[in-house]
Amino acid sequence: MYRDGRAHRLAQVMNWITARQYAAGILTMHRGVTLEVTGRSTGRAIQLPLVVADYESRPYLVSMLGDDASWVRNVRAAGGRAHLLRRGRRDPVRLDEVDPGARAPILRRYLALAPGARAHFPVGPKAPLAEFERIAADYPVFRVTITSEPAAVPPPGGSAPRRSRR
Repeated sequence: MYRDGRAHRLAQVMNWITARQYAAGILTMHRGVTLEVTGRSTGRAIQLPLVVADYESRPYLVSMLGDDASWVRNVRAAGGRAHLLRRGRRDPVRLDEVDPGARAPILRRYLALAPGARAHFPVGPKAPLAEFERIAADYPVFRVTITSEPAAVPPPGGSAPRRSRR
């Protein structure tokens, strides 16, 4: 469903449905959230479902598709500003990228919590920490901090002006 690091049609439809479920808190897992970030080329709000991995009492988001995932590039372009939607609540957040040297235990925790992500990792959830250290640079991890500042994210389906592609 994610050939070439991009969601194909079925994955897009499933992500759309799951993002709405997570945001509303309907038939959702406890750690499921919807990330809302501004698209770097369209300026429109983009929503996708993710799993929050808690490690040492801090929440983290992990990209199971690596650096090339669109949401990772959008978060970086937005300076880490986004929203997390869960159970009918919309929180502005700052996402700070974790140094690759500190990612291994977070990645292992993430795989323990997100069974759907396991197919995208070359190690299993019970692999030794050294195996996660070996792949840590390939999987971005972001520490989630709830802020009081609203993120610059237009409303879903918003009518932000499109940038020309000249």
